Amino acid sequence: MKFDGFETLAIHAGQEPEAGTGAVVVPIYQTSTYAQDGVGGLRQGYEYSRTGNPTRAALEECLAALEKGVRGLAFASGMAAEDTLMRTVLSPGDHMIIPGDAYGGTFRLVSKVVERWGVSWDAVDQTDPEAVRAAMRPETKMVLTETPTNPLLNITDLETVAQIAHDGGALHVVDNTFASPYLQQPLTLGADVVVHSTTKYVGGHSDVVGGALVVADAGLGERLAFHQNTMGATPGAFDSWLTLRGAKTLGVRMDRHSANAEKIVEALEGHPAVRKVFYPGLDTHPGHKVAERQMRSFGGMVSFAVHGGEKAALELCERTEVFILGESLGGVESLIEHPGRMTHASTAGSALEVPSDLVRLSVGIESADDLIADLTGALEG
Repeated sequence: MKFDGFETLAIHAGQEPEAGTGAVVVPIYQTSTYAQDGVGGLRQGYEYSRTGNPTRAALEECLAALEKGVRGLAFASGMAAEDTLMRTVLSPGDHMIIPGDAYGGTFRLVSKVVERWGVSWDAVDQTDPEAVRAAMRPETKMVLTETPTNPLLNITDLETVAQIAHDGGALHVVDNTFASPYLQQPLTLGADVVVHSTTKYVGGHSDVVGGALVVADAGLGERLAFHQNTMGATPGAFDSWLTLRGAKTLGVRMDRHSANAEKIVEALEGHPAVRKVFYPGLDTHPGHKVAERQMRSFGGMVSFAVHGGEKAALELCERTEVFILGESLGGVESLIEHPGRMTHASTAGSALEVPSDLVRLSVGIESADDLIADLTGALEG
């Protein structure tokens, strides 16, 4: 469409009123198969819902528009999206680079599945571009970046790392889940592929699991679409509809997530029970200037370390009332978790193990005063 404001695209891209009735919301095409007008006579190209579904197609078009890509592909989960991407572009004997503090699910996929397939890998601190450059090999085919990272909220300079990857003949892939396309658009900064767990901020309501890939190159999009269909880890029509529904309000929700997070960080910074706060919006954060340059604002994820070690962190997680103890993130409700025992348990004993005194918050859109009171009260026992 000729209008390209983010909120306009979120509400309208891929979502023209339905031709038959004029419905302004994309219908849920809850069907597995489609009638054909003679053998091979497909109506609008649809034959089987693993291969294509109009509700999913609307979501894919919307996501592509939001990330400024040429093609979007929806999956049953973020991990299904990552797995399909890796099996599409990597072969036995290839090498890849992942973040030095990668999400636990990504680390598990790479170290327990992809490595067994014959792909080698290195975990690299990507806040240091020269460390990425030094880790590149002739056989490196993918540099996978998270920024902000999960759960330490480190920031990578996307333009610089994309150039390093391309200089070495590798794809630059960015997991944009924490930022969402509202806060950051990696394809405009040189990345080749964006990965999302749409379960998180895009869906935004903790009621659907999904994933997505958005690409800058149509040829790569075709290759991924072939593997998407062949491997079959696609979302159903209702899941696609829920995710598309969530995307409509992504911009306004992210503004509130970010505003609430900044207020919580201010309260945590001066609290005697808090040892350190990890948030790219802080002037003292080593990646603050880079985040300021490549992000619209600093997001709704906050991590902090507490005095008293793991015991104090675990007790804190069990004392909050508004903050719900649970995995995942990006929903309208606030969540609290202990990464070392929960989302990042798979990294235990590895170089990617997270500090045991670390607590991660997904700051929701509730009243900021209530969230601060809940958290400070829990910190004080």
